[in-house]
Amino acid sequence: MPKQTGVKQIAANRKAFHDYFVLERFEAGIELAGTEVKSLRAGTVNMKDSYCTIKNGEIFIRSLHISPYEKGNIFNKDPVRPRRLLMHKREIMKLNARIMQDGVALIPLSMYFKDSRAKVELGLCKGKKLYDKRNDDAKREAMRDIERTMKERN
Repeated sequence: MPKQTGVKQIAANRKAFHDYFVLERFEAGIELAGTEVKSLRAGTVNMKDSYCTIKNGEIFIRSLHISPYEKGNIFNKDPVRPRRLLMHKREIMKLNARIMQDGVALIPLSMYFKDSRAKVELGLCKGKKLYDKRNDDAKREAMRDIERTMKERN
């Protein structure tokens, strides 16, 4: 089978962009079982409430739901088990120092296949206040109105 190239989007965490300001982005590999990879290729993943923790110099993604592969029988794993992310040690230490700051969290933003390897895009995020979310909604609504009037003119 020829090696695949390019980037194929699996899932995106749109709720993260609504709830957080993304300060910085990182790419990490993810350690998966064989049936989980097949399930990812089918697109059955939910990133809605997932988050990352750092413990003993390792980084884990938690609450990431990968549905069991239907033909996987005994080889299927727990759908919400913590999964280890693969990053260089110095990157993990840098992230750990940044997470120790007040109000900063490490949130998965998207999952994709890059040259047939599963990758996770992580965001160093700061929580939004309610008024920030309202401002974003108002700006988004204003942009929709502008686009709608532009279409009507043409």
